[in-house]
Amino acid sequence: MHKVVIHKAGGYERLKLETHPVPKPGDRQVLIRTEAVGVNYADICVRWGVYESARRFVGWPITPGFEYSGWVEEVGCEVKHVKPGDPVFGVTLFNGYSTHVCAPADLVWPKPQTLDFEAAAGFLAVHLTAYHGLLQNVVIRPGMRVLVHSAGGGVGSALVQLCKLHNLHVTGVVGRSHKVEYVRQLGADAVIDKSTQSLWVEAKRLCLDGYDLVFDANGPETLAQSYAHLKPTGKLLVYGFHTLLPKQGGRINYLKAALGMLRMPRFNPLSMTSENKGVVAFNLSFLFARTDLLQAAVNDLATWLEAGILQAPKVRSFALADVAQAHQALESGETTGKVVLRTSPPFVSAAAYEATVHQVSAPDR
Repeated sequence: MHKVVIHKAGGYERLKLETHPVPKPGDRQVLIRTEAVGVNYADICVRWGVYESARRFVGWPITPGFEYSGWVEEVGCEVKHVKPGDPVFGVTLFNGYSTHVCAPADLVWPKPQTLDFEAAAGFLAVHLTAYHGLLQNVVIRPGMRVLVHSAGGGVGSALVQLCKLHNLHVTGVVGRSHKVEYVRQLGADAVIDKSTQSLWVEAKRLCLDGYDLVFDANGPETLAQSYAHLKPTGKLLVYGFHTLLPKQGGRINYLKAALGMLRMPRFNPLSMTSENKGVVAFNLSFLFARTDLLQAAVNDLATWLEAGILQAPKVRSFALADVAQAHQALESGETTGKVVLRTSPPFVSAAAYEATVHQVSAPDR
C-alpha cells in the first residue's frame, strides 16, 4: 500500500509518500481500501509536531489523517455489520493518509448513498466535531443566538447547518469576502466579513444583548472577546487554537506563537460564576474511545443526510501525491468546505511516484 509518512516535525517537505505492507485486520477490525481521505487543520498541527494526541499516542514516524471513505477489503472474524465489497466511511486515530486503513469495527459505518466517496471522506471529522459541540455539550432551545467563527470552513459550515436544523439564529464569521455567499447558502441569518467589517462592532450590532453560544477555534485572537460577547447563561465552546500557530512557508513562527501564548485568556471560575457564563473545550481525537457518543452522532447525521436536510460541505480534492499542495491550500485560509485527498489509482503520475516514493522494507506499524 501507499501512505504519507512524517518522520519528524517541519514544513511541507516532511510529507513523504512511502510504500508499506498492507496490514492484516484483527478480530474486531476492518481493512478498507480507501477512495479518498479527509484533510483537517489538525493534520497540519501533526506535521508541525504540536498536536497533543499525536505526541501522546503515536510519536514519530506518523501518518496523519482522521477520516476516509472506500471499500471493505477484509473483516475480522467478529465483524458482522459490514462485509467485503461494502462501501463505507469512518474515522481513525491517525493513519488516514493511505490507500489502506485498518480501523476498529466500531468506527466504520456504511457510506450514505447520498454522498459520493470524496464527500464522504470529508464528512465525518467536521460533522462529529460540530455535533458533539452543539448537541452533546450544551442544552439548546429554539431561538438561541449563536456566533460561529470560521463559518466557511469544515466545522463552521457543519455548525451553521446543525444550528439551523434546530431552529437557532446563526451569525457566521468569515475572513474572506468570497466566503460570504457560501455561508448564506448554508442558512446563516447573518454573515460578518472580517476583511471588510469590524468584527466585534458588527457582532454587537447584530446581537445587542449578547450571544447564547459562541463557537471559536481561533485561539488568542478572538477568545477573550468571544467570551465578553456572551449573554448571562451563555457558553463559549472552544475546539481549536488556530491563531496560536502563525505560519510562514509551511512552518510555525515560534516567536509569534510564544506571544500568542502570553495573550491566551485565563478564565476565572469565580468571575464566571458571578457572570453566569461558561467555557466548554473539547478535542475529537480524545473522544475515539467514546464509541457510544460517536455512534449516536453518526446515526443522526446519516438520517439527516438521507432525508435531504443536511448537506455535505463543498469539497476540493487533490491527489495523494499532492498532499503538500493540499496542506498549503488549507493553511492559506482561502478554501471553503473541505479538502480531501484522492487515494484511488491513479493517484500519482509515474514521474512524481519515482521522485517521492521511498521503499520501506520494515513491517508496517
